[in-house]
Amino acid sequence: MPKLVIVESPAKAKTIGKYLGRGYKVTASMGHVRDLPASTLGIDVENGYTPKYITIKGKQKLVKELKAEAKKCDGVLLATDPDREGEAISWHLANILGLDPSAPNRVTFDEITKKGVKEGMAHPRAINIDLFNAQQARRELDRLVGYKLSPFLWKKVRRGLSAGRVQSVAVRLIRDRELEIENFKPDEYWNIDALLNPQGEKGEFTARLAATADGKKLTVTNKQQADGIRAALDGRDYTITKIEKGKRRRQPSPPFITSTLQQDASRAFGFSATRTMRAAQTLYEGVDIAGHGTVGLITYMRTDSLRIAAEAQAAAKTFIAERWGDNYVCKTARKWKSRSATAAQDAHEAIRPSMPELTPDEVEQSISGDTAKLYRLIWSRFMASQMADCIQDTVSASITAGDYLFRASGFRVSFDGFTALYEESTDDAKKKETALPPLEEGQTLKLKKLTADQKFTQPPPLYTEATLIHALEENGIGRPSTYAPIITTIVDRGYVEKDQKKLKTTPLGQAVNTVMMEQFPDIVNVKFSADMEKKLDVVEAGQADWVKTIDDFYQGFEKSLEQAEKNMEGKRIKVEDIPTDEICEKCGRPMVIKSGRYGKFVACSGFPECRNAHPLVKDTGGLCPLDGGHMLVRKSAKGRVYYGCSNYPKCNFMTWDEPVPEKCPQCGQTLFKKKGQLYCAKEGCGFTKPIDCLLYTSDAADD
Repeated sequence: MPKLVIVESPAKAKTIGKYLGRGYKVTASMGHVRDLPASTLGIDVENGYTPKYITIKGKQKLVKELKAEAKKCDGVLLATDPDREGEAISWHLANILGLDPSAPNRVTFDEITKKGVKEGMAHPRAINIDLFNAQQARRELDRLVGYKLSPFLWKKVRRGLSAGRVQSVAVRLIRDRELEIENFKPDEYWNIDALLNPQGEKGEFTARLAATADGKKLTVTNKQQADGIRAALDGRDYTITKIEKGKRRRQPSPPFITSTLQQDASRAFGFSATRTMRAAQTLYEGVDIAGHGTVGLITYMRTDSLRIAAEAQAAAKTFIAERWGDNYVCKTARKWKSRSATAAQDAHEAIRPSMPELTPDEVEQSISGDTAKLYRLIWSRFMASQMADCIQDTVSASITAGDYLFRASGFRVSFDGFTALYEESTDDAKKKETALPPLEEGQTLKLKKLTADQKFTQPPPLYTEATLIHALEENGIGRPSTYAPIITTIVDRGYVEKDQKKLKTTPLGQAVNTVMMEQFPDIVNVKFSADMEKKLDVVEAGQADWVKTIDDFYQGFEKSLEQAEKNMEGKRIKVEDIPTDEICEKCGRPMVIKSGRYGKFVACSGFPECRNAHPLVKDTGGLCPLDGGHMLVRKSAKGRVYYGCSNYPKCNFMTWDEPVPEKCPQCGQTLFKKKGQLYCAKEGCGFTKPIDCLLYTSDAADD
């Protein structure tokens, strides 16, 4: 009889099944099979916070089948993901199937390759009860907050609302940034630049006013001061008083962890965190690669460790030497320090290709789309981390004119090192190579132009998904497995919306945040939330009791809830409606955007006297190729995004393909995006062109 191996997903089951062969039957649990009940608290607060677990709705048939398979097989191995959630799934499966959790029936795979699977199968262990308790504690904390706070918000803000322990902190961060921008008072400053070139030489360059001639730093704060300096410089000689030359080394970024992968994929491709993790999950669980069969292409993708296995480093360096030459290989074993506010959980390696020798070019013969893009990103980042530094020759010139000192600097790459393969994406434009012409101390320069530009200090930008994840990580909020769900949840709840990749709180989110800040300051306190995460880590390490951890939190939370009820007795927070330019055709009053249980809609501001309302639809800016109506974003009954004409039902044009801002050069109609190209949908036109994926990335596709 074969042994039964249970994993989470069919894709993972397929890959592992090929490696294990006939002696094993591999099946999937389809994620969690048990959870707290949806309709009740499900936690006996008075009796040690005992949870009441039930089979998840719709999973009864699956559980029955798993029990039947277990009876037919010679033993059961639980091979769910190697993290808290995976350990919890295994614990529940063991409970359902009558397995001894202390017996060696748990196996884990950091990479789903033949080698990784065999290694995992060779080292079965007992279920890690501490790891499970950490997950159980997190689940109960989230349930207690959500279940107790939601009725309060129903009464004080609006029916149907909910709150979350971690999500509320994320909303607070976004709102705090908005308020910081609103309250920002810009300071005026002026840049004074001299366009210079050496006497009798070719090659001009720009030097910026930096200090007085004696080296005292100078900041120009108004036009009067700027004009005075320009007047004082009139007719002055510009002389090079000092030349400094040196070398600068740039090290590559470390391999990806969950947060940095989500950030870089957002910057490079416009991927949401959810979209990134979906593609990463596919790469980890296994895809069919020509010549290799089904293989997991990357290591486990939920990690905050920067550790790399020695054999992976060796394989990468061998490949680098063969591809670029021995001088491109980093001669030492680099070690990186985690930037997270909490110590890295070192159970897993950083995210890397499981087979470094498998290049993106080879992989892309078998896969495409998101998975191909993400694999190239992961592979390039990892390989670059094992390559030599980039070396730059730098030069800095100090130039004196009258009573003032100007400075100019430049650099030239003398050895490209890791940049031959990979440059990290950034939110800001990278400083390009700027070589200065040959310069010598004592040399006189010719002034071609002196300019004074008024500038103002700028507030910090609104959060994007990438920068919010960075902030959550730095502050120790959440864990690798929670970054994507946090953002998805606050958007789905209508507390936050995405506008051109920027995250903004809605009037509803602002109202809820106000209540939380005033009545539950601990819940939305960044440090408090981070400390809670640390306490869960202590539970995971087996150094704290999970029940006491919950009790310590709940006692304070319960008192806050009681006090909030007293503070807001008879009070209700009004959610401001968003005004529109639309006029109600029934009563002539302005229409406003309201938020309801099922999302936003447009309604008359005269409600309840006038009940005129209609769905809110997003205009893509594109025009229908049939009758010129506006192309609107719509969703099918199954939630899939499509695009339809605003003149429906008179015009029934619809398409799954997204309209883009670019117009057809042949007929001027809207272009649509499909399978790596743009095309014109106007009958008889036929225009097509390859697409630039960096220019046209859909937010709607991420929903």
